[in-house]
Amino acid sequence: MELGNFSLSLAVKDIAASKAFYEKLGFEEFAGHAEHGWLILKSPSCTIGLFQGMFENNMLTFNPGWDENGNALASFTDVRDIQKALKAEGVPFVSEADETTTGPASCMVTDPDGNPILLDQHV
Repeated sequence: MELGNFSLSLAVKDIAASKAFYEKLGFEEFAGHAEHGWLILKSPSCTIGLFQGMFENNMLTFNPGWDENGNALASFTDVRDIQKALKAEGVPFVSEADETTTGPASCMVTDPDGNPILLDQHV
C-alpha cells in the first residue's frame, strides 16, 4: 500500500514564531497562507506543516497522489482503497472518506499510542 507523501503536521500556538524558529533550523516556506493559519515548510529531506487553530494535536500526515513537492502523481493508491485495506485489517477509524465518491477525500486513524494519522488526498 502506497500512502503518499509524508509530513508532520504541527498544531502551533503562534504561526509566525513557529515559522521563524523552523527557519533557523533550515526550513523554508513552501506553500500555505499564514493569514489563513497554515504554512508548509521544507528542508532538503523533511516537510512540516504549521497549523494554528485548526486541530488540537500534532499528527502524521500522508498525501496519497502527491510527490514530495505537491505534484500530482500519474499513478497512486486512492485514499478510499487505503481505507478499505485498513478496515480489512481491523483498524478503527476516527473519520472516514466517503467510499462512493472519487477525487479529494480524507480519513483518520490513531496509532496504539493515540497519535493521529491523517490520510489527506488532494487529487
